[in-house]
Amino acid sequence: MTSALNGRRVLVTGASGRIGLVTVQRLNELGALVTALSNIEHPDLKADRVLVGDTRSETDVAAALDGAEFVVHLAALAHPSAGTPYDVYSINVVSTFNVLAQAGALGIKRAVTASSINATGLVFNPHDVRPAYYPLDERIPADVADPYSLSKQNDENTARAIWRRFGIDVVALRFPHTNSAEVLQSQAEHMRDEPATGLREVWSNLDSRDAAYAIELGLTAKLEGAHVFFVAAGTTNAPYSTEALLDRFAPDVPRLRRFIGREVPIDLTAVRTVLGFQAQHELDLPTLEL
Repeated sequence: MTSALNGRRVLVTGASGRIGLVTVQRLNELGALVTALSNIEHPDLKADRVLVGDTRSETDVAAALDGAEFVVHLAALAHPSAGTPYDVYSINVVSTFNVLAQAGALGIKRAVTASSINATGLVFNPHDVRPAYYPLDERIPADVADPYSLSKQNDENTARAIWRRFGIDVVALRFPHTNSAEVLQSQAEHMRDEPATGLREVWSNLDSRDAAYAIELGLTAKLEGAHVFFVAAGTTNAPYSTEALLDRFAPDVPRLRRFIGREVPIDLTAVRTVLGFQAQHELDLPTLEL
C-alpha cells in the first residue's frame, strides 16, 4: 500500500536527535521528501534536503519550510540539565512558537510536535511529588517546577494557540524515555536492581522506532484541532508486576483501575483509538517477585 506521505514534502526539525534520525529514516522509507533541519551536521542524517540552522531563527525556519506540506518539530534541549534554565526554557518555547507560527501562516495543515511525559512536571520536580492518580492520562493535573517541564507544558499551549489562530492541526506526543532497544534493555537491567528509580516516570519507555511510527500516524490520522497524546510501550521497563511496584512505592496514590502484569500505568486509550498506535517493539522481560 502506498503511504499517504509518498512524494510529500515533510520538514523535520531536530533531525539529528535521538528520535529525529529514526524519524527521518522512516519517512524516507515511506517515500516522503524530507527536509531535515538540524543545528549540527551529522554523518548518519540522510534526507532529500539537509539544512543546518537554528529553529529560533525566522530566516532559517522560513528556508526550511519552503515547499513543506507537513511539519515534524522535534528540536529542543531535551533535559533540564541540557543548558542553563534560561536556555532550556527559552530555546524550547521560542523554537516551537517560531516553527508552528510560520507553518500556520503558510497554510500548512498538519504538524506533529514532541511533547513529553514531563509536561506533568513529575519526573524532574525538585519536590517529592506524586500524581493525583494512576494511570496517568492527558487530563491529570500538572505540578511543574523545572524549566524543561514548563517548556513542554507551554509548547502544548502554543500548539493550541496556533491552531486557533491559523487552523493548523497539531498533534503533540508526550514521549517517555525514548531510546534504542539496546539502551532500553540496559535500563531494564537497572530497574531490576533499583526499581524505585523508575517511579516518577512510572517505568514507562518507548523504542525510538515506535516513536517514529507514532509520528507517522500523527501526520496521517484523520483529525482536526490541537491534540495531546501520551505515547508509550504498553509494558514497563521493570521485571515486576505493576501492582506490586505501586504497592511498594506509591501505596497512597489512588488507582482508577487495576493493572495486568507489567502493564504501564499510563492510559493509552486516546493514542490507540485516535491515532491507531500500538508499540511494535517492547521489552521482553520476566515477571519476578518484588
